[in-house]
Amino acid sequence: MEKKSFKSGFAAIVGRSNVGKSTLLNSLVGTKIAIVTEKAQTTRQAIHGILHDPRGQIVFVDTPGILLKSKDRLTKTLNQRAKESLEGVDVVIYVVDPTRSVGGEEQVLLRGLEKVKTPKILVINKIDVLNPQYIEDYREMGKNFDQVVEISAMKNKHIKSLVNAVFEILPEGEPIYPEFQITNMDNKFWISEIIREKIFHQFYQEVPYNINVLVDETEHRENGIFYIHALIEVNDGRYKKMIIGAGGRKIKEIGSSARHDLEKIMGEKIFLDLEVDVNPRWVERI
Repeated sequence: MEKKSFKSGFAAIVGRSNVGKSTLLNSLVGTKIAIVTEKAQTTRQAIHGILHDPRGQIVFVDTPGILLKSKDRLTKTLNQRAKESLEGVDVVIYVVDPTRSVGGEEQVLLRGLEKVKTPKILVINKIDVLNPQYIEDYREMGKNFDQVVEISAMKNKHIKSLVNAVFEILPEGEPIYPEFQITNMDNKFWISEIIREKIFHQFYQEVPYNINVLVDETEHRENGIFYIHALIEVNDGRYKKMIIGAGGRKIKEIGSSARHDLEKIMGEKIFLDLEVDVNPRWVERI
């Protein structure tokens, strides 16, 4: 009996900020890996989400979105990481949002993609939106790609079609990650990302995106509780006061929301101990 071929490789998910890349990664893998907010450039690391399938293994790489307006150190670092994420991948999944016009950020990315010889799939996201205004502009763009797939990452619509399209392109190869692994993130970093997501949801425009969360202690205690200590780092004292809130109300709301998500995903009781510190130099660590 002929043995079925096994395919494996890397598929970089790229696109400008807030087109739904992290939501798509979570939909593809089937669980929450990347944080999802409406705030630009919340993805900072190249996060791997691993899909195991009888046909093979796809390692999806979620990347920071491109921002043109900000020129601070963090933005420059993340823009560079977004560009580096295209190196050595087997497929580029370029995600667009048909509710937004083709702008400067899009043009910068498209010019960069012209130099990439890797097979490219155009993914038009958010087709659950009724009559998205710019969808025909993006469909026209599809002539420059190897394949076009229209999806809704939020509603899990046509996700299988995208997976099939990636498998058509992937080369034969050995598994890159063990079968039990679904991400490259260690547990502390993943926990810190969940907390950071809740901060953005709580404040949105009021707190800048350049805050950091550092999980420095995790411990299973004798009472069956999983203890987590996390340090929220901000670059200005006024943001510390804002995150703590009057009588500690805001920090309690952040902790409660993060703990709910963590308990749901991890399946155990969590004690989440949050602390806020002013450290304008935290960006130097990333």
